[in-house]
Amino acid sequence: MKISCFLSAQFDPSASATAGIDDVLAQAAAAEAAGFHAVYLGHHYLARSAFVQPIPLAGHLAHATSRIRIGFGVLLAPLLNPIALAEDLASLDVLSRGRLTVGLGAGYRKRETTAFGVAWDDRLRRLREYVPTLRALWRGETLDASGSWGEVSGAALALRPVQPGGPPLWIGAFAEPAIRRAARLDAPWLIGPKGNDAELARLLGVYRGELAARGFSLTREYPMSREAFVGDSYPAAVAGVRPHLRRQYAGYKSWDDAQALDLDRYLAEDCLVGSADEIVDKLRRWESDLGITEVSLRHQFVGAGQEEAMEQLARFGAEILPRVGTPVVTGEATP
Repeated sequence: MKISCFLSAQFDPSASATAGIDDVLAQAAAAEAAGFHAVYLGHHYLARSAFVQPIPLAGHLAHATSRIRIGFGVLLAPLLNPIALAEDLASLDVLSRGRLTVGLGAGYRKRETTAFGVAWDDRLRRLREYVPTLRALWRGETLDASGSWGEVSGAALALRPVQPGGPPLWIGAFAEPAIRRAARLDAPWLIGPKGNDAELARLLGVYRGELAARGFSLTREYPMSREAFVGDSYPAAVAGVRPHLRRQYAGYKSWDDAQALDLDRYLAEDCLVGSADEIVDKLRRWESDLGITEVSLRHQFVGAGQEEAMEQLARFGAEILPRVGTPVVTGEATP
């Protein structure tokens, strides 16, 4: 199993954003040195925090690292123009020497779609249309394309990605229709940080059933994101992370599920929280029972400091990765 981490590049507006970016770079360097597979970035506009946009930040990370993969979990593609998106992501793949992974999502905040002139339902159609457009352009095809974003004839990219066919495209989804959409696009489903083992097994059955019905291979990446915290025991880990998660999810005003969250159940069933032995057992169960191939862990939460985030990265690197992670060789890009 591959173990990755999510980097939180959003800061208190009253704090120094440049100092915050230095902290993010330090976390990326620590993750690379510890043997994590990838680092992932989130995406929002008009956030209340000072939110550093992920596409320029990914280019900065590409320059600051050499081996670890860099990805989005997720990029709000429907808010962007697909031609610009294809060229920007091809550029990032070149800058990173072929280390880019692109998770795409439809988004859940109407404030964002309204600001960009995207009709709420149109964001879903755009996501469906963008995936084949990106793939075709990255394969070197010339195409005519049109949509609510604009139109173009004879579009082609002279700048080609390093990875054949372009960076891997994943689709982030929570609800069953969105999961089926990911399968219809023949894209790996990026599982969000929600759902216990029974619910994930059911939804993975839906996803794999849709793949099989369309003749798509079931052999693929099965990535998942989780909130994570390692402690000397389960009670100690809960005590360390519970205040952070309460504050984090209280801020998701536009996500209805977050407002109805049973935090104690969530910590026990959905999150990767506990002692190193408990975390390793859960990771192995996800791999053997659900077929999960990669887990991206969030170690830093709203209100948590850099020292704690670095300590968590170090503990996962020392106590957990050697027991479950796919070995990586420093200096070599991993596919």
